[in-house]
Amino acid sequence: MENYCTIYSHEVYFDAITSEIQKIFPKGKITVSDKEERKILHISIKEGLFKPKKEFQISYRERMKPSYQILEIDSPLTQNLSGMLGYVSSFPEANTKIKELLLQKIQTLNSELAIISLGNLNDELTILTQNICQSYEGLIFSQPKTNISKSEVQHFLDKDLNLILDINGNSEIDHLEVKINSIYFDRDQTKITEDQKKRKVDNEAILEVSNIKINKNLPVVESEEDTSIRSPKEIAERVTLLAVTNMVAFGNISGEEALEYLDRYTLLEKATPKELDFLKNPTDDAKSYETWKCECIWVLMWALAIIENLGFPDHLADLNKIPSEKYPIGEGKDPNLFINAINTSRSKQEILDANDLYYRLDWACVDARIKGEEIKEVNPGIVYERHYALNWLINYMNQDWDNVSCDT
Repeated sequence: MENYCTIYSHEVYFDAITSEIQKIFPKGKITVSDKEERKILHISIKEGLFKPKKEFQISYRERMKPSYQILEIDSPLTQNLSGMLGYVSSFPEANTKIKELLLQKIQTLNSELAIISLGNLNDELTILTQNICQSYEGLIFSQPKTNISKSEVQHFLDKDLNLILDINGNSEIDHLEVKINSIYFDRDQTKITEDQKKRKVDNEAILEVSNIKINKNLPVVESEEDTSIRSPKEIAERVTLLAVTNMVAFGNISGEEALEYLDRYTLLEKATPKELDFLKNPTDDAKSYETWKCECIWVLMWALAIIENLGFPDHLADLNKIPSEKYPIGEGKDPNLFINAINTSRSKQEILDANDLYYRLDWACVDARIKGEEIKEVNPGIVYERHYALNWLINYMNQDWDNVSCDT
């Protein structure tokens, strides 16, 4: 199956999808299943004994809390929409008005419906797409080379299938409606807190002084009230595991020696699946990748207040600046002594301040990469790794270490 298109809407309307499908496919058999946060509808149509069965699939999901703005990342869909804001912000400024309206509309979206086709229902799926878009103020994200495409590159269509904007800045409309259903306005109790406002303003000022591009449409990160920081012991255990894999990455010990070391001090069970895979087979490519985790070690040691200042991400972290007596591991050293001695970490405010800054720095790096430009003020690799560690520290999306995402 291939993606036909994805429809986004301000409305939440899962219960109405079946009736929309039956209008176009009255003989269609619809089965519904759940897959993580998604509802999956599989539709098969058998028109005759000697005719091949036609089928397609719909994947639907909603925001956890329908709203008219993105104030926090509270669900996978909100996470995706936040990334979409960064993606559209990187488009050329050829149609500034339409681009701004599209950015405003993205923040109001509450549902996502992806149509997956076998390719033999294009005409019918076009009608279904139009009907859904007309009924629920749909916004379409389309790939090129479908029968509704209006561009040779990825692009957005309005409810009438007109080109809103493509990645080259092309458009065929002069206005885009941004509607807000009052029920979502009334039921939305989320407010930007003072700490979130201050954090965003202060960090944008840092970017401005550093001559780094600012995206005013990026939402704020979580508030102090809604954030749960990893415990000091959890941070200490994580930085210890990173320190061990880092020794292997730089060739100071073998993977086998690292596994024996962790097993001897009853820390092997704290290693993640990816870390275990690395230690069992530390290839040169894997070692090169793991060396970047120096930046994560630096962030976590800062979070434990062992390092005083993170510094600006234009120079690689120098772990040699950490006193050996304060480092988790060493020759003949029991890492549990380090772990058990840790009982405090930096405040939520400090960690969220850093998280918000690196979120905005990471967006600037991604924006430059998409445009094929070089960002000279910071090192994108350093920014990404530090953003990764900071997202883990704030329990971003409740993701474990192996699966932390750095959305921009």
